[in-house]
Amino acid sequence: MKHIHIIGIGTGNPEHLTIQAINAMNSADVIFLPVKGTGKEELAEIRRDICERYVTRPGIRISEFAVPQRQTADRSYTQSVDAWHAEIALIYKELISGLPDDGRGAFLVWGDPSLYDSTIRIIERVRQDAGVDFDHSVVPGITSIQALAASHKVPVNLVGKPIEITTGRRLARDGLQAATTIVMLDGEQAFAKIDDPDAEIFWGAYLGTEDEIVRSGRLGDIAPDIVALRAEARQRHGWIMDIYLLRKGRDFEE
Repeated sequence: MKHIHIIGIGTGNPEHLTIQAINAMNSADVIFLPVKGTGKEELAEIRRDICERYVTRPGIRISEFAVPQRQTADRSYTQSVDAWHAEIALIYKELISGLPDDGRGAFLVWGDPSLYDSTIRIIERVRQDAGVDFDHSVVPGITSIQALAASHKVPVNLVGKPIEITTGRRLARDGLQAATTIVMLDGEQAFAKIDDPDAEIFWGAYLGTEDEIVRSGRLGDIAPDIVALRAEARQRHGWIMDIYLLRKGRDFEE
């Protein structure tokens, strides 16, 4: 039977790869490498660098494929994501169908496949198609949450207190609720609109890469600086991946 490896590769540092990930890459016949178009060539180049460093078994083929853009016009967020996933599933089906009956393919996933990535659920869509027969496995990777905490040299949680992982869209809607809130996918800088200036923010972009930028401090003092820094970095690179942790309170406070 065909087999698909879904491999977490960390946040951009080739040294994030685990031995398990390297072994899975080298057991594949084909490594599928997504290309996201103009302005995001660097993301594909990082994956190519990872393959060049770690793929050592002769005969492994690298197959690049274009990722369609998500269409948002006249659609809700969930409708646009569902339609986008359906488009990508058709591409995955074609890629997997091209494997021999006992072939092995691998998808390299930014960060960890379980956290704010849809490769697993898209693969499940393809598996539900009666015309494609394969099984799959998941190799975990270092998440941007781990990379952020490591760069700031802080623990993620306060002692005995919960954490929330959410999106910028939901933070803007619901406000700051937990003692520790990790925010991903925030294109609108929702942190700058939080009415809790004494909260702390730990922010990072391009984590794990040579272009890594991190800032931290009292939210009311540093939010405008992060907004400006983020805009400048996005203009310079053509893209940005960032994440931040918001914290209110201290260890052992009731």
